Amino acid sequence: MTLRSPPLFWRTFLLILLLIAASMAAWVPSVRVFEREPRARQIAQQVVSIVNTTRSALVYSDPGRRRELLADLAENEGIRVVPLEPGDQIVALPDDALVSLVTHNVRSRLGPATRLAAQVNGVAGVWVSFSIDDDAYWAFIDRDILAAGTGREWVAWALFATMISLLVAVAIARLVNRPLAELSRAAVELGAGRTPPSLPDLGPPEIRTVNRSFNRMVADLEQLERDRAILLAGISHDLRTPLTRLRLELEMSELPDLVRQAMIGDLDQLDSIVRQFLDYARPAPSRPTHTVDLSALALDALSRSRLGATERCVVTKRIEPGVRVLGHSIDLARALDNLINNALRYGRNASDQLELLLEVRRDGHEAVVALTDTGPGIAADQAERLLRPFERGDAARSGSGGAGLGLAIVERIVRVHQGRLVLAANTPAGLRVELRMPANG
Repeated sequence: MTLRSPPLFWRTFLLILLLIAASMAAWVPSVRVFEREPRARQIAQQVVSIVNTTRSALVYSDPGRRRELLADLAENEGIRVVPLEPGDQIVALPDDALVSLVTHNVRSRLGPATRLAAQVNGVAGVWVSFSIDDDAYWAFIDRDILAAGTGREWVAWALFATMISLLVAVAIARLVNRPLAELSRAAVELGAGRTPPSLPDLGPPEIRTVNRSFNRMVADLEQLERDRAILLAGISHDLRTPLTRLRLELEMSELPDLVRQAMIGDLDQLDSIVRQFLDYARPAPSRPTHTVDLSALALDALSRSRLGATERCVVTKRIEPGVRVLGHSIDLARALDNLINNALRYGRNASDQLELLLEVRRDGHEAVVALTDTGPGIAADQAERLLRPFERGDAARSGSGGAGLGLAIVERIVRVHQGRLVLAANTPAGLRVELRMPANG
């Protein structure tokens, strides 16, 4: 199973997004490194200020009111002062770069003997030692000042940066891929047999060169199409006049009936070939499309054909009513006529029996017209070749009729209607030809 490659827009978008994400991933640690030093100084200043203020309050306050002062600090500021005992159970602060800088700054201001801890006797917080005269104390700060600035602000900033990055990636991807998207749409229009609008002569030099080359190619193809149509139409028109004159002379001649009928058959075959030339030379319609009832069109094609007067012929119809497409009824009728005539020529089995199955149905979002015979069919490797102009299968070469344009005309009409022509082997024998086009309604 072949995996489908994602569109170029999504490739570009994901690559730009990956680049932005990589840049942010490299930028965030850099920001942390550069802001670590000033942040460590700020935290150390807070710690030193708290310790010095507490020490001053204890030293210079009225001894009778010292207990009230300590209670007020604990209640309003979350700062407690307890004696430092030699047997205190101490858990050190985390060993990271920020804590190391804070510890260094605090000790440089309070003295090298200052101790900092994350827990003392099972109570978590920020503990800082200090001394008054010969007595040692712990100053306990219950708020985690080491974690300041790492919460909601960083999350909000990350979300904001992500949204901005997504918008920028979408804008850049659209800007980069717009010329290629226009070229892709024009190529699809050209492949469907329609003339795309000229691509703009704008953008970088490479895009302008591609657009100019594509516009020149479209103009050359249009000129070739006009020349081909004029050539084939001229040849076909010039041939029909002598053919009509020859048929008239044969009708008035006194030749034996068998000879006359054989010659008239040859002229009818030549006339059919000329008609195919004219159909193939006819340019793609430029008139507006309209809703076409394929079911009714298939029934009309059957009534126009010679199947009713054909010997040893059995036709089975499975036609759903109201199968519609958007297109041109005249061209679709011509395609159905060609399919039926092709089956008349080459669809007989070894017993000279012509068994046809005509189906018109909806298959999801597609309208399907299928014609199946039980004739000799074609080899699997011939399907693509038979859709080319002037190509015929091995079984067709030995028979009479056609210039090898029937299926090419059908394929061209279906392609103009944004559909596809599918040739497949029928079981147990024969050929199945499907016209698949977007359904309307």
